[in-house]
Amino acid sequence: MSITVMLTQLGQGMIVTTEIFFLTLLFSLPLGLIISFGRMAKNPVINLLSKFYISVMRGTPLMLQLIVVYFAPYYVFGIRVSNAYRFPAVIIAFSLNYAAYFAEIYRSGIESMPVGQYEAAKVLGYNKAQTFFKIILPQVIKRILPPVTNETITLVKDTSLAFVLAYAEMFTMAKQIAAAETNIMPLMIAGVFYYVFNLVVAAVMERIERAMGYYR
Repeated sequence: MSITVMLTQLGQGMIVTTEIFFLTLLFSLPLGLIISFGRMAKNPVINLLSKFYISVMRGTPLMLQLIVVYFAPYYVFGIRVSNAYRFPAVIIAFSLNYAAYFAEIYRSGIESMPVGQYEAAKVLGYNKAQTFFKIILPQVIKRILPPVTNETITLVKDTSLAFVLAYAEMFTMAKQIAAAETNIMPLMIAGVFYYVFNLVVAAVMERIERAMGYYR
């Protein structure tokens, strides 16, 4: 296999990896915020359910969650799924998993805010929604950026777990080509891709963090 053909096939895998990455963030970040609200809710039922969800998602392997999401429709509900369901199953499993981690990050950031800020906002006439979205949330985002960056970098590497559902992302393509050609080069190229991808992610997050800095 020529290097051009190899890079073309790996490029297709790179596109899939990038799609998994961005779609997971698109769904898991807002879902994590909603779950964090449930985790902090005064209603004991909502609080307990949110806590249980986070415990299950963080306490079981993502690989197992991928398998459950893909096969559950058939074994639980008797619904037959086609190969077209593989990609949605990957996105659903990744989003549900990472939402649990983001929920705890959000919760730690929100609970770290001084009570005085809520009281001051109330005195100024802000309602609860205005207080949260105009005063609390911007400060929370500033505080949680480092742990969110860590999870985002982990997500880049975790995209390789899509192979569990036989979905051909970057690392799966690299393994297939390496096995067929008995050549380690595709795996080395994949490693460089993940490294560069993470460098870009870290640089973007660092720039966002600087832009939100209090002292510039």
